[in-house]
Order: sequence, then C-alpha cells, then structure tokens
Amino acid sequence: MSKDQKSAASFKTILYTTLALLAFAANSVICRYALKDHAIDPGMFTTIRLISGALILVILVFVSKERRKEKSKGSWVSAAMLFLYAAAFSFAYVSLETGIGALIIFGVVQITMISSSIISGYKLSLIEWLGIILALSGFLYLLLPGASAPSLTGFLLMTLSGIAWGIYSLRGKKSKHPLVDTAYNFLRSIPFLILILYFLAQESNFTTEGVLLALLSGIVTSGLGYTIWYLALRDLNSIQAAIVQLLVPVLAAIGGVIFIGEIISFRLTASSLMILGGILLLILKKIPKKDGNTSR
Repeated sequence: MSKDQKSAASFKTILYTTLALLAFAANSVICRYALKDHAIDPGMFTTIRLISGALILVILVFVSKERRKEKSKGSWVSAAMLFLYAAAFSFAYVSLETGIGALIIFGVVQITMISSSIISGYKLSLIEWLGIILALSGFLYLLLPGASAPSLTGFLLMTLSGIAWGIYSLRGKKSKHPLVDTAYNFLRSIPFLILILYFLAQESNFTTEGVLLALLSGIVTSGLGYTIWYLALRDLNSIQAAIVQLLVPVLAAIGGVIFIGEIISFRLTASSLMILGGILLLILKKIPKKDGNTSR
C-alpha cells in the first residue's frame, strides 16, 4: 500500500470512528429529548426505533454482498437482549438526564463484558482490581442521596439495559457476518415489540415530533450508526475500540447541555472521572484478542 493509500485509509477510519461515536452519543440525546417532554411514550419510541432500524439494516444487507451469506441469521437470544436493551434504555430516559444515562449504560456494558472474562477464568491483576474498585466507587458516589442524585428507578433500568447490551455484544463477538446478524436480530425483536404494545396500548401516546425523533434514532443513529461502527472496527484493534468509546458519555453529556439545556453537575463530573478512569485502567492492562464489540 502506498503512502497516499495509507493516508486515505487512516482518514476513513478516523471519519468512520468519529461518526459512529457521535451516533452512539446522539442516541442518548435523542431519546432523552423525545421523552422528557412526553413527545412520545417509551414503549412507542422503542417500537419505532427497532422497526425502522430493522428496515434500514435489511436494505443495507440487500444492496451489499452480505446478502449472499444466508447462514448468518442472528439468534432469538440475541434478539431478546437487543429488545431488553432498547426497552429499558427508553424507559430509563424518562427520569435520567442524558449524560448520567450514557455514563451508566457505558460503565455497565464494560463491567458486564469484563465480568464475563473473570467468570471464564481470567485472573485480574492488582491494577485491574483497582480499576474495578474505582469504577464501582464512582457508581456508588453517583447514587449517594442528594439533589443531583439520579432516579433509582432510572438507574436500575439503565443498568438492566447495559447488562443486556453487554450480553448482546459478547454474543456478537462470535459473528462472522455482523451486518447480516444485526439485521436479523432487529427483525427477530419485532415479536417482543408486539408484546410491549399489547400491554402498554392504553398508555400509548405520541406526537409527530416524537415519531420523527424515534425514526431518527432507529434509522440514523442506530441502523446506520452500527453499520459505520463495523466499518471503523476493520482498522481498530480491541484496545483502540474500547478506549475511543470512553468519549461517548462525554459527548452525550455535552449534547444534553447544548440541545436539552441540562447542567453538568460536580457529582456527574467526579463520578465520570472515577468510572471512566477505572475502566481505562482495565482496558490498558488487559489486551484481549481482536473483536468487534460495541456499546451504546
């Protein structure tokens, strides 16, 4: 590869990575913006997000060479985790601010994936234990009683969302054709969406603005965002992919300030430094095999 070709490839990787991280952060901003003023209910937001995401992913699979890989069809377990992530994510943002929600889900996803390594027999070093203690201390500090403490219900829902996405990501690491599997997982989530609509039909409400925001989340920041991330991962190793994702909660918090008028409190800043700093210690110490995990 010539010098010019390497420069072009590096530029593409930086561009794809930047766009993907902005999409991940935008998911939190869009969801919170739509739900805080009740422009749409969380059940309907989740439904529109996943169905529209499935539609754009199916189109992308159809127009790409991936459509020939018929053996890749996702799984019902992964689809269930995808649904659980998306539903809990939406319901959590009814009461959580943008930056806090992004910080919780990002931290929980990473801790879930690290816990999987421990269960599989991985031995933690002293630095890694310090990283876990620092991250967990950040969560405890975030939850201390006070005016800036997040809603406990919102925290628990976002924690559930993070665990589900962590499991989904772990299962996705084995995928040889992630775009096809993701499209099928989105499609398989539809029966679960029918259940949520059945039980929450009487509480359903939506406005044109709310529907458009859900479509934006499903088509652009979810469907296209995940696809762009897969393109970026072709030239990122696991350590690089994990480290750059540390920016997502920060970008989400900034988005909350700009678009929603939220305030970045001292508690959020301090807990972010503790949680993200602890995770950084774990990432820098542990060098896993190349994979394609994601987190939102």
